[in-house]
Amino acid sequence: MQEQNSDAEEGDRSPLLGEPGAPQCHVQRYSAQKVPFCCSARYNLAVMALFGFFMVYALRVNLSVALVDMINSTSSISENTSAKICPVHNITPAVQHNSTGKKYDFDQDMQGWILGSFFYGYILTQIPGGYLAGKIGGKLLLGYGIFCTAALTLLTPLAADLGAGYLIAVRVLEGFGEGVTFPAMHAMWSQWAPPLERSRLLSLSYAGAQLGTVVSLPLSGLICYYMDWSYVFYIFGAIGVLWFIMWLFIVSDAPHLHKSISDSEKQYILSTLQNQLSQQKTVPVCAIIKSMPLWAIVVAHFSYNWTFYTLLTLLPTYMKDILRFNAQENGFLSALPYFGCWVCMNITGLLADYMREKRNYSTVVVRKIFNTLGMIGPAVFLVAAGYIGCDYKLAVAFLTLSTTIGGFSVSGYNINHLDIAPSYAGLLLGITNTFATIPGMVGPVIAKRITHENTVEQWQVVFYIAAAINVFGAIFFLIFASGTVQHWAVTQKKEDEE
Repeated sequence: MQEQNSDAEEGDRSPLLGEPGAPQCHVQRYSAQKVPFCCSARYNLAVMALFGFFMVYALRVNLSVALVDMINSTSSISENTSAKICPVHNITPAVQHNSTGKKYDFDQDMQGWILGSFFYGYILTQIPGGYLAGKIGGKLLLGYGIFCTAALTLLTPLAADLGAGYLIAVRVLEGFGEGVTFPAMHAMWSQWAPPLERSRLLSLSYAGAQLGTVVSLPLSGLICYYMDWSYVFYIFGAIGVLWFIMWLFIVSDAPHLHKSISDSEKQYILSTLQNQLSQQKTVPVCAIIKSMPLWAIVVAHFSYNWTFYTLLTLLPTYMKDILRFNAQENGFLSALPYFGCWVCMNITGLLADYMREKRNYSTVVVRKIFNTLGMIGPAVFLVAAGYIGCDYKLAVAFLTLSTTIGGFSVSGYNINHLDIAPSYAGLLLGITNTFATIPGMVGPVIAKRITHENTVEQWQVVFYIAAAINVFGAIFFLIFASGTVQHWAVTQKKEDEE
């Protein structure tokens, strides 16, 4: 029978790569043969989660493109000011845009509030979502979270017609529904993901967010261009409802609840997690609050999201107003960085697990390497993108590289919750994502205030701020992160204490 080292044991493999002082009660040997991934229940879950997070981000970012088409050109001063900075460079004339959608007089500040309003609901359900997922399981919580968001998306055109306040209210409620999704998924992976497969499983499932951005940005642009911006919300909302129905019938909260999982796979998963999960009925709140490894994740998550959300919500505007791409090009070029990130996430997930399983690197070393690359790299290219100004080819290249390299961080801070406290992974993600939602709330508002005249110099300030925050988060994580299960996250046995 093949034996594999547990994730906790990896921290004690060598004095150079490991972390001294890890609780010895975590050391174990896997008793079951590793089960191939093909047609397995755990990889079926990853694929369904991938499509779920595809919908999470498709429903989230479609407004970023649609809003460009919803605004009266006379309500924005961007055309006059940006034309003096960056010339139009289209080689071929644009196809006539026969938009029949309604137009609204939302000024720059109001647009910032509309784009950021989603996160005011999103922040409220992170911690409750993580707590409930740990108690009742993540399947229904995640499923209904996406279903509610999809249903509200179908109402978005009506809300916009009623006024900016109604549109903001609908977006807040959408955020409220989506706020439970990531904590719920983390809670499910705490029951499903063998430690040495965590990077690849979580990277595959969460890469759906990037894939959703890649598809929804250009597709939304095409829908706006050839149909009507309101169909952006009708089409994606309907697809979200369809995904919800499939999710209910295909996945389960845990291996022992799955109806068609093989006995060998069930035994493999349960044996790898047997000494990593806690049976405590109460949450160790004080220990969690005092945990520096958790605060390392909080700071890294906040810092990464400042850059990510700034580009996610404002990149279509930057492409249109500064780089002067027409509506046909905007959606495709805005999606290009996220395609790169999607590819990077999947490759680095495999590489991270390979380094831990085959090359004998400790978990903490792998997390710190990937997180540093995934935060310092984007900062460098973001500064470069601001510095080169109107060179649109280099600007697109640098913005693409910035977001692509950010995919390394998924195998860094993003998975680290499961390394330090598998039993509370959903709750921990709820905590870190609460802090990490703040950039989504204030980032677009601050960026819109800074870029009132839409000049290259003003956008440089936006990029420099994001890069500085990213560097700080990378350094903090490098100093304080851990890769072993924390003592407060497991049930201590009497013999281990003697």
